Amino acid sequence: MPEPQPPSRRTAALLAAKRTEPAAVLDHVNDGDDLIVPLFNGEPLLLVDELDAAAAAGRIDGVRVHQMHAAYDHPYLHGAYGDHLRHVSYFLSAITRDAYNAGGCTLVPAHFSDMPRLLQRTTGCSMLLAKAAPPDRHGFFSLGTNADYSARLIGEVPIFLEVNPNMPRTFGENNVHASQILGWCESDYPLADSPPGEITDLDRQIAAFVAERIPDSATIQVGIGGVPNALVEMLTDHRNLGIHTELLSDGLVDLIESGAVTGLDKTTRPGKVVTTVCVGTRRTYDFVADNPIVEMLPVDWVNDPRVIGRERLFASINATVEVDFLGQCNSETIGGRYFSGSGGQADFARGAMHSPHGQGFVVLHSTARDPSISRIVPRLSPGAAVTTGKNTVDKVVTEYGVAELRGLTIPERTHALIGIAHPDHRDELEREAHQLGYLRV
Repeated sequence: MPEPQPPSRRTAALLAAKRTEPAAVLDHVNDGDDLIVPLFNGEPLLLVDELDAAAAAGRIDGVRVHQMHAAYDHPYLHGAYGDHLRHVSYFLSAITRDAYNAGGCTLVPAHFSDMPRLLQRTTGCSMLLAKAAPPDRHGFFSLGTNADYSARLIGEVPIFLEVNPNMPRTFGENNVHASQILGWCESDYPLADSPPGEITDLDRQIAAFVAERIPDSATIQVGIGGVPNALVEMLTDHRNLGIHTELLSDGLVDLIESGAVTGLDKTTRPGKVVTTVCVGTRRTYDFVADNPIVEMLPVDWVNDPRVIGRERLFASINATVEVDFLGQCNSETIGGRYFSGSGGQADFARGAMHSPHGQGFVVLHSTARDPSISRIVPRLSPGAAVTTGKNTVDKVVTEYGVAELRGLTIPERTHALIGIAHPDHRDELEREAHQLGYLRV
């Protein structure tokens, strides 16, 4: 194997001139700035720590950090510095969930596909702060596990990078040249992990209903959770599957390596695994490193329903919290309090709706952990958000079967959903349906 080639003299000089310390990022931060940070492992931990310290010292004021799904905790997330430094979330994580409910940060409802345009139209987009893999010999930095909304901002906004050797170098449209950045610093800490959760028997029962409806040559998108994890285990005997998903995780890596995924029958990017962010364990991060079959593309393309709709046999599988008799799906609030956000669920549901022979699956257990609480409900809980609308929802799946709602009347929808509710709740649900006027005989 030939020895890796060093950068040219010009590239080496450019990289050296831009290399600096984390604190140098503050030279480019002004009061009132809107700073953009990628989600999960795309966050440059040391750079955000510098912002935190500057806010604590009163050196910055009116600065806002815009980010989806934060993986690292910081005092500013909890409102520690008031208006000196504020966090604006677009999808709550385990860290920002409590912070939001306590008033420490704020939340903007948004479809994932809209994020680049939303940031450009409603914020100053003062600077992008991102984590990257070390530069190659041509002077290009890869944003690694992330393309998300960040990749669309390359060449549009000033950029400051934190380079971490644990970040994998990936292919796609998430590479930025040294000439396009304000500066870069170095760090060395492990990437955040998001291991697959435990798969239950109920998850497997639900996944089985979905798996039997996915044909060979389908292109799939799966979210996170027990049912999606169970599903990918059941698809290993399929042939020529394609992957076009907002999130690549360990389960999909297993499916790819099983040989079930070739992507040869895809319409867009045939032969490629298309995603916009990787969230998993080291297994996923090692798989995508220098892997030419994985394309990291901006979310406004990956999640665009018009792009998704070009794929024949597209299948979207996402989890929800509750579904009402109209078919409205709440996937982001529990008990009227925000738990997460819209993400890309509606993007892919609408894309599947436009796909020739496409299918959009919304999956959930028939009851909450407390079996006295049905998750098929007459009306969504007070304060619940509608994530996937009644006119978009296609197939709702519980461990009791599949309710195919597309084209059904309200009485037909109600009957179908009661039919997949837990048997202990069906009589009460039917009584309530009559009271609402959804059932009349």
